[in-house]
Amino acid sequence: MPDLRFKPERAKHTEIPRPKRAEGQWALGYTEPLNKNEQSKKDDDPLNVRDRILYTYSKRGFDSIDPADLRGRFRWMGLYTQRKPGIDGGKTGSLEEEELDDRYFMLRVRSDGKLLSPAAVRTLGQIGVDFARDTADVTDRQNIQYHWIEIESVPEIWERLDAVGLHSLEACGDSPRPFLGSPVAGVAKDEIIDGTPALEEIERRYIGNKDFSNFPRKFKTAVTGHPSQDVSPETNDVSFVATVHPEHGPGFDVWVGGGLSTNPMLAQKLGVWIPLDEVPDVWSGVAGIFRDYGYRRLRSRARLKFLVADWGVAKFREVLENEYLGKKLVSLASPESPVGHRDHVGVHEQKDGRFYVGVAPTAGRVSGSLLVQLADLLDEYGVTGARLTPYQKIVLIGVDGAVLDALLDRLDAIGLSARPSNWRRNTMACTGIEFCKLAIVDTKKRASDLVDELERRFPDLDQQVPSGITVNVNGCPNACARTQVADFGLKGQLVVDESGQQVEGFQVHLGGAIGLRANFGRKLRAHKVTSAGLDDYISTVVGNYLADRTEGEAFDAWVHRADEELLRGEKALESV
Repeated sequence: MPDLRFKPERAKHTEIPRPKRAEGQWALGYTEPLNKNEQSKKDDDPLNVRDRILYTYSKRGFDSIDPADLRGRFRWMGLYTQRKPGIDGGKTGSLEEEELDDRYFMLRVRSDGKLLSPAAVRTLGQIGVDFARDTADVTDRQNIQYHWIEIESVPEIWERLDAVGLHSLEACGDSPRPFLGSPVAGVAKDEIIDGTPALEEIERRYIGNKDFSNFPRKFKTAVTGHPSQDVSPETNDVSFVATVHPEHGPGFDVWVGGGLSTNPMLAQKLGVWIPLDEVPDVWSGVAGIFRDYGYRRLRSRARLKFLVADWGVAKFREVLENEYLGKKLVSLASPESPVGHRDHVGVHEQKDGRFYVGVAPTAGRVSGSLLVQLADLLDEYGVTGARLTPYQKIVLIGVDGAVLDALLDRLDAIGLSARPSNWRRNTMACTGIEFCKLAIVDTKKRASDLVDELERRFPDLDQQVPSGITVNVNGCPNACARTQVADFGLKGQLVVDESGQQVEGFQVHLGGAIGLRANFGRKLRAHKVTSAGLDDYISTVVGNYLADRTEGEAFDAWVHRADEELLRGEKALESV
């Protein structure tokens, strides 16, 4: 356990709320582990597993791996065992983890908002080709995620990543998870401030730092200087969101305590202004509060959002200022949220006269060979590089106008369109039962098939609904694909079909949003839809929206006033 920032001499100046029962908060003296996860971290700092992977497990093979490392500390290196093929979703909750384990790994590579050079994109693709059976997915945490990784291959993969400035350190685990950064940082014409230096400094100081390697649970960070607030700041543990002070100029507000899963909460805004160079200090303060005061007794209450909800945002700010920063923050009304959040798909002029181009893989599914093809195009057309987005997209940075049309055609040819349909642009999906041990249903293939069918049924939706309709498909209740903040949020579960058989299906959340109309999707009592019936259900509801909406009414606004029978798909209106 690291030295705490908590100072007893300061405690008399800051009254700390105490829960009714011990929650395992270190700063209140509850340092004895209260569950097996906390015991494992106390037994050995998870960062130490790196050497065992390099010098023992990769040489002796899968069977040599200590189970405490395999199902625990490996996550701090970005490694999870993947789901054994052939185990259906009905057994997800009933089998022990070791029964679900395959002998292969998912490997998650952080990008942390970095601009990936063509060489980095090529390396990411070639790793997929050489070591991951050509898999590679773009996640909504701006990661590249591989499958079928063998432990023997990990040292060489790490060497290749290191050569292009990338790594998988603390990409999983109770740690500072991969950061979200604006995909257009430093190039967008309407950018307020470039947050890249802050992200770089947070990574330099704190990733791999044992003072910050043992949080109660995961800790998610986002930084954006773009007015579209393009990093889903409402759903992160800590977000730094661009704001402008009338005297001090551009800086950042701080939002804390966001998170989804089974107890969704939107981040609360501190209403402050901090300069760019103080972002890393404030990050360490918020992270320190989580480490020292976070709840460690129950994993289900171990996220920062529960502490913020219990303390309130005013108390949280007081503790941050008094105990961790040693100074008061400048107060400033929080910036207004935009309607929706920009994914940067399409062609946009940069402030230097060149262009950035956002392309849309279907539900984040790419491949190693596709990334190699993309790297070929970056080299051929002199593109500076690429960034991943929080919406499973890829943005190409630094495209010369003279080659733009030719590049767009070539991107279409390899399946990375900058001119996608609404459905291809606005559908996200988590890993699902194909590889994930927590999943109950298939997601990636189902989302891809859904996109194809909805494109066929609604070919003109882009003209009918310029703001778009989003579909987020999740394989379980954990909301990795942000189901609660989508127009159609689909939470995977087993349901009973018309013949009484248990089949794959979804609980439906309707009309969720972030931004100006931020809210969690509307759930209809006892309403489920089978996976097989999903195409017809969504088609009926979209048809009802098109027929019943008022002029300019967005889908999420319509959902919150519409009759239930229209939302359940029990009645189909005829579109005008």
